[in-house]
Amino acid sequence: MGISIDDLNSLQIDVLKEIGNIGAGNAATALSKMISKKVNMNVPTVNILEFKNVAELVGGPEAEVVGIYFKVNGDITGSIMILLDKKSAKMLTNLLMYRNDEGEELDEMDISALQEIGNILSGSYLSSLSTLTNLNLTMSIPSLAIDMAGAILSVPVILFGQVGDKVMLIETVFIEGTEQVRSNFFLIPDEDSFETLLKSLGVV
Repeated sequence: MGISIDDLNSLQIDVLKEIGNIGAGNAATALSKMISKKVNMNVPTVNILEFKNVAELVGGPEAEVVGIYFKVNGDITGSIMILLDKKSAKMLTNLLMYRNDEGEELDEMDISALQEIGNILSGSYLSSLSTLTNLNLTMSIPSLAIDMAGAILSVPVILFGQVGDKVMLIETVFIEGTEQVRSNFFLIPDEDSFETLLKSLGVV
């Protein structure tokens, strides 16, 4: 049996939180380059919480959200998901496309832009993790869904059930001018990968 989030001690959690902070900083830099504007961020909130409570952070299980999902391969395997409420998703696409569309619906251009944004943000987090651990990591092309939070979270719930009932969630608020974009990011290593990850960080 590998190590799960349920087994982590305070030192291991602190190290994972620091990775979250560094990854969020790199993501803000990448987003800034992408939209050619300065992007600031609040200090990320990194929490270990019950997976069943994740949906409450984006307005509850019935709230319509955007989920961007990736499979991680390489020295460790697992999944990455970014959750955005629809308002934040629309703000991101407006920033990227230099427009001010106040409508709530996301069209094909929005979806394409969100996939690219998700790709860059996830790549920033994964690159940080790879640099800090010297692990070789790659990710799949993004899969995007717009649905109720409960439905979107059902996929990682099935995967995460293999390693425990808690998740490490990184909440980041990106700020550009008066706009604030709230991003919820989490990495779900497969069961055997948690131990590999922690060993590479020197905390096993």
